[in-house]
Amino acid sequence: MNNAIDGAISAGGLVIAGERSGVGKTTVTLALLAALAQKSPRVQSFKVGPDYIDPMFHQRATGRPCYNLDPILTSETYVQQCFAHRCRDAEFALVEGVMGLFDGASGLSDVASTAHIARLLNLPVLLVVDCGRLSRSVLAIIHGYRTLDPRVHIAGVVLNRVGSDRHLDLLTDALSSIDIPILGVLRRQDAISLPDRHLGLVPTAELPHLPEILDRLAHLGHTCFNWAALTPLLQTPHPPAPTSPHTPPPPRPHAPTPPRTTAPKIAIAQDPAFSFYYPDNLDILTTLGAELVSWSPLTDKRLPADIDGLYFGGGFPEMFAAELAANQGLLTQIKTALQQGLPAYAECGGLMYLATTLVDLNEKSWPMVGLLPNAVRMGKRLTLGYRQATTQQPSPFLSQGQCLWGHEFHRSQLDTPPARPLYQLKRYGAAQPHATEGWSLHRVHASYLHLHWGDRPEVAQALVAACTRYAQSARPKVAPFQR
Repeated sequence: MNNAIDGAISAGGLVIAGERSGVGKTTVTLALLAALAQKSPRVQSFKVGPDYIDPMFHQRATGRPCYNLDPILTSETYVQQCFAHRCRDAEFALVEGVMGLFDGASGLSDVASTAHIARLLNLPVLLVVDCGRLSRSVLAIIHGYRTLDPRVHIAGVVLNRVGSDRHLDLLTDALSSIDIPILGVLRRQDAISLPDRHLGLVPTAELPHLPEILDRLAHLGHTCFNWAALTPLLQTPHPPAPTSPHTPPPPRPHAPTPPRTTAPKIAIAQDPAFSFYYPDNLDILTTLGAELVSWSPLTDKRLPADIDGLYFGGGFPEMFAAELAANQGLLTQIKTALQQGLPAYAECGGLMYLATTLVDLNEKSWPMVGLLPNAVRMGKRLTLGYRQATTQQPSPFLSQGQCLWGHEFHRSQLDTPPARPLYQLKRYGAAQPHATEGWSLHRVHASYLHLHWGDRPEVAQALVAACTRYAQSARPKVAPFQR
């Protein structure tokens, strides 16, 4: 991968980076976004890496989808295209980094790190430093970050968890010798905690008090930062008149829209149990002509009427297993529809939902859809990381021998592996495969692997084509939708 691009630092946006994980990067990002959103309806945010949950908070703060910038799941070119395309109608642009500034997908390079993205986009960096146990040593940390890679321009720092005026004086005196702008100061008492659990932050749909939290964050944003210096960094160059924020994804000339005579209707499972979707994926489906219908496996008693496909994203079905299991009529209807040939794409939480049984964190078993002939059990071991996946057999949306990149992030395991697994998996940077996983049966693709279709639109194209064929067939009609 090419880790740099030529040219001067652009004034078209700002990257928020941490000197390591846990320094308050997300708090700073949300404080800035919430404050900016009170000034402008055209604040566009991005998140480095494959994370789903931080972007949910971004969207609640700005009212616009947050887009992931991940050169492994997509490509360097797509990262650049996505940023430019989504900023076309934006007044301000902000990118939240991942982990520490130079922490990449492996310890061997900074590929897929925040620094990598900053170089690709030619954007300046605002470095967040946890000063809770520091005084003069802050100088060594910031000096090191500024000089490690001269291609990365650190425009200023945010001093977080400052204990007192005296503490701030010590930090300021130490940094005076390297002439680094201090663009924000957050005190220890300013800390705003967001609840978390076994896979990170609790998603926004489960936080009824989130509007009050965002108001507090906006207050921090207005009062704790040097806006005279930050505003020029955040502004996009010559923003045009506002248009719809739901613009289509960047064009991919190698994947033309297939001819069609019927617009397929794809039902998207969207509720607190299933909420992990890349906005690009949904936008691509729409661009390819699909009609997307949102529904809830938690509360809806039947599938939407006359649908031609299902898309189950990831999420936290284990936290809502009792409610999902109690919706027996829906579980039966889904299983029957899938066995009769309704196309479906399921990732992670979606795979768990299609299993026979879900064993939750309290070791209690709950019946699920029952399409996949095995149980899924929550455990303590976290399976995490980028995976190069090679298809071992064709699925409804992938051909045999196809190679693509995805990401795993789960604490559950199937009790028995598939007899004919869909994927052979290899960890990022590894020489040899380490595991197999995934199901392909009927017209259902089910896997733990999360895919971003930005640079692989052929997956979405195949899904839309399968749903179009189903729409044109003499399919069994789904009963009318009831709530």
